[in-house]
Amino acid sequence: MPALEDGYEIIGEFLSHDQLVAIISEIESIELPAKVGGIRNAEKKFSSIRELANSEKLRIQAKKYLSGKASLVRAILFNKTTENNWLVTWHQDRTIAVSERFERNQWGPWSVKDGIHHVQPSVDALNQMITFRIHLDDTSQENGCLKILPKSQKLGILDHGSIQDYVQNHNPIICEALAGSVLVMRPHILHSSSKASNPSQRRVLHLEYSSFKLPPGVAWA
Repeated sequence: MPALEDGYEIIGEFLSHDQLVAIISEIESIELPAKVGGIRNAEKKFSSIRELANSEKLRIQAKKYLSGKASLVRAILFNKTTENNWLVTWHQDRTIAVSERFERNQWGPWSVKDGIHHVQPSVDALNQMITFRIHLDDTSQENGCLKILPKSQKLGILDHGSIQDYVQNHNPIICEALAGSVLVMRPHILHSSSKASNPSQRRVLHLEYSSFKLPPGVAWA
């Protein structure tokens, strides 16, 4: 299993031209709700995204970073535009959604959102997850691309004060990338994005995979 020492990498030309066209053609007719900017469970709403997310290519690629079989656990389609131009402060992605609540050491707090159980898992579970941010448009600093703090995933789960201290003392990487490329990252690496200074369309397909084994009877939501 690759260490992914810096916690991230960018792979160019990850999608073929045909794959890119198929996804864009399907999603172009859908208008995102104002001030939302994202569509959750995107694999259930778009056949082209479902085909890509469940493809052998994605599962093989995900398994390169995981210790076991890769399961798709989250799919979100983001689009940063003039109407949906948001700021995301420095944070870690550290919540997962599961079918039911259970008790386990270092898991919590729990919450229920839209009828689904959400929980902050242990660092061990986060280390067995990988995120693919597939760029459907060219992404740049001007249209609000992601910023990353390399190696910060090694710090484990951080509180707000620790995040602020780390951000002040380390320089971020600006993850500019071309359409069809993918930013691969550990979910708990520190990352953020600014509002676009020149907003256009910045469509990103966010796919998360995990090889972590949940308790018997519990499934990824």
